[in-house]
Amino acid sequence: MATAATEAADAGDLAQDVSRPDYRPSSDEEFMNPAQQRYFRRKLLDWKDAILKESQGTLAQLQTDTLREADSTDRASSETDWSIELRTRDRQRKLISKIEAALRRIDAGEYGYCDVTGEPISLARLEARPIATMTVEAQERHERNEKVSREE
Repeated sequence: MATAATEAADAGDLAQDVSRPDYRPSSDEEFMNPAQQRYFRRKLLDWKDAILKESQGTLAQLQTDTLREADSTDRASSETDWSIELRTRDRQRKLISKIEAALRRIDAGEYGYCDVTGEPISLARLEARPIATMTVEAQERHERNEKVSREE
């Protein structure tokens, strides 16, 4: 029974850690403990929400603004700007898919571990790129192999 009480207290401590705005995962903690999982889930969800809000703004602007420039140079410039904006939104759409895949990995207990080696991905890498699926070393090997394949 003391164990259950201790676990409940630990769970409460973890919940408090994550609810603190200054909480940051630390290498002093067990890797991908519940607090870290909640932290990265929140980080991913916030990132996804920011992307969706930005895309809603773009959509609203596309619906209200029409190309009214009389000058063909101005019109071409506007079309180029919109083309760039739409390509950016397409990249962000793909990014949302990666965010959702990362959230599924959290649910499956696989988040934070390299797809290639199975080793933990550094917290610094996950902090910088929460959708990372490989350690830095595995990513570098992958990119070197990809480069060699392209050159052949």
